[in-house]
This record gives sequence, structure tokens and C-alpha cells, in this order.
Amino acid sequence: MRLLVTGGKGQLGQALVRALSTDEVDAPGHGELDVTGKTVVVDAIAMFQPDVVIHSAAWTDTAGCERDPERAIAVNAAGAGNVAEACAASGAAMVYVSTNEVFDGESREGYTEGAETRPLNSYGLSKLAGERAVALALDRHCIVRTSWLYGPGRVSFPEKVLSAARADGKLRMVTDEVASPTLTLDLAGAIARLIRTEARGVFHLANAGACSRLEWAQAILETAGMGEVPVEAVTQADFGAPYRKPAFSVLVNTRALAIGITLRPWEDALSEYLRPGEAAPASAGSRNAGQ
Repeated sequence: MRLLVTGGKGQLGQALVRALSTDEVDAPGHGELDVTGKTVVVDAIAMFQPDVVIHSAAWTDTAGCERDPERAIAVNAAGAGNVAEACAASGAAMVYVSTNEVFDGESREGYTEGAETRPLNSYGLSKLAGERAVALALDRHCIVRTSWLYGPGRVSFPEKVLSAARADGKLRMVTDEVASPTLTLDLAGAIARLIRTEARGVFHLANAGACSRLEWAQAILETAGMGEVPVEAVTQADFGAPYRKPAFSVLVNTRALAIGITLRPWEDALSEYLRPGEAAPASAGSRNAGQ
């Protein structure tokens, strides 16, 4: 199978290349394939002639998206539309990676794939617009929503927690943001399995279980042997961020489960990630890989 991965040098892109190692994969980074350029995208897909395009390129900086919502739409919505239209023209199927932030967080039972979407911030709005652009442009698509990604290839939440704990000896973490931490390697493996099924529509793929940011930080510290570091419980309002995050945006993986695709508990994935010699995380001082 021939697959093209946009955002191929990013955190998820690198994990996808690893998961798809038995296939013929082209994984250009942003510098090689800027998805906001429609002609560039059309030419790249027409030249490679992929069977499937996995669109993992995105602008995921929530604060940045709030400051510049026009850029957020250009990258996350119009960019996704460019890829989808190019797929339609070339006959390729498409997987679009979206987010739990398309939901408002008012649920207390978790969100199934058919739940009503109502984003609270510019990032979520732009990703939802991307979902709609993909669905409008071609029938052969999957929309994969996930949450709280971390993994090898960049400094993500676990590295930031450990770095701050070492520097300050204490942490402040919110209790009113709950979702499912998801290891990129696990998500990539699930997407690889999803592609083989040729299923279509919306799927929720996240590591099983859920926690608050505070509980996630505590688990990171415990796993790293730093459980003595105190973590103060605060709220989103205490940080005064210029955007809102959904308070409870747990994704329920009903459609993936129905076709035999599951992801392990988030605690197991985190334990393996932080275990020496396993899925080794990037060092806190390493350069981020852009998506």
C-alpha cells in the first residue's frame, strides 16, 4: 500500500512512519509540503499517487490559535480541505486527525462519535471546520479524534512536568480539565489497523481511561520516581489563559471497538513510555519537531 503522511516530521507523523514500516510511505514535513498551498498539495498527491493520505499536519498551539484565528483556519481547516480535494481528484482515501476539543466539555459520560460538537476555543473551531471540509470533499474518508497526545520526537507534557518538577520542586495543575492521555505510538498503530479495515466515518481513538491534568502529572511523577514532589490543585481560571479548554472531553471509542480496534489503558502506555530502554522520550532540551 502507498501512503502519504502530511506533517511527517511531527510527533504523530514520526509515529505513523514507524507503524507503517511495511508499507511504501512518503512523509514530508511542513518545509516540504505546506498544506495551505493548494497547488502544492495537489501536485504532491498527484505525483506520489497514494492509496491513502493520513493528514496529521496541524497547528496545535491553543494559545497561538486564539491569538491568530485566521491562521488557525488557514492551516487546520483550509489546509485539510486542500488535502481532501486533492485526494478526491486522485482517487485516494483520507484519514484526518482531529481532536477532543471539538466538544464543549459539558458531558459527564464521555463523547461518542455522534455526539454534538460545540468547540470552546479557536483551535477546536478550526479543527471542526477541517472535519467538515474533509467530509464535504470526498466520501472515502475517516475522521479520527484523539486527545492529549505525547510521545517520542518532541517535548510534550510528560517532559514538561518532569522538567518543571526538577527546576521548581513543586507543580500547579488543573483539576477541571479531564481527558485521555494518548501515546502517539498507540494512536499510530490504531490508525494503521483502521486503514486496513477500509472503514469510513468518524472514530474516537484514545488510550482507555481518563484523568485530570493533575492526576496525569501525579502519575508521571510517580512513574519517574518523583512522587514526593507536591502538586497543587488549581482551576483553569487560576491560570487566566485567554482561552477555555473543555472541562470533560473523554472520547468513547465505540465505533473502533465494534471493528476490533482498542487502545490499552493510558496508565500502561505512560509506564512503558517512561521506562528506560522502551519508548524513550525526547529530552527536555531537545528541539521540537514541527507538525
